[in-house]
Amino acid sequence: MNMLYDSDSFVVVHMLPDADRVEVSSDDGPAPLQLARHGFEIVDKRTGKEVYLDGSWAEMFQLQILAWQRDAPTQEEVEDTLEGYTGLAQHPVVVH
Repeated sequence: MNMLYDSDSFVVVHMLPDADRVEVSSDDGPAPLQLARHGFEIVDKRTGKEVYLDGSWAEMFQLQILAWQRDAPTQEEVEDTLEGYTGLAQHPVVVH
């Protein structure tokens, strides 16, 4: 887990998969081994809600992070983008 961003309003954490592989089985025997996927947790400190992005959402957010590294946006620009993602947040933060 890597903390990517922490402000008065938001926290962004990159959740990395374990190094161990996960084995999935089926009726035909063991399936090929697969790695667990990574994701991003975005916490809106103002509302106390969080959203977890994985799969294609995580890939899109990863592209956004790369653009931020390249373009060096202002804090306001970063937080405007994060606010768009936290509009998806439905889960209250229980423990952090």
